[in-house]
Amino acid sequence: MAVDKSLMAGSTTILILKLLEEKDMYGYQIIETLAQRSDETFNLKAGTLYPILHNLDKQGYVESYEKEEGNGKVRKYYHLTSKGKKLLQEKHQEWITFSSAVNRILKGGADYASA
Repeated sequence: MAVDKSLMAGSTTILILKLLEEKDMYGYQIIETLAQRSDETFNLKAGTLYPILHNLDKQGYVESYEKEEGNGKVRKYYHLTSKGKKLLQEKHQEWITFSSAVNRILKGGADYASA
């Protein structure tokens, strides 16, 4: 079942921050990892990802640097800053609060429907 893109929009930033908490990554690597870990639910396009990364960089939540790969290709990597780690913690807590509230409502709806 496809997920409404408006539902995904609010969670994309926290997912990117979480991946960068684990390790520095370049853009395509972020796209691939999100797709793999979400069973293709989060299948971002470069045109969606890079504006988010640039905004996070501009605000000081991530830093970018270039690194030459073994094949001579230079890639731009993104690194989570301490400010970004703090934002991730805040966003994670927001997500817990939000998802718990939604689940309580959905569960209550199911209870009422069966009553």
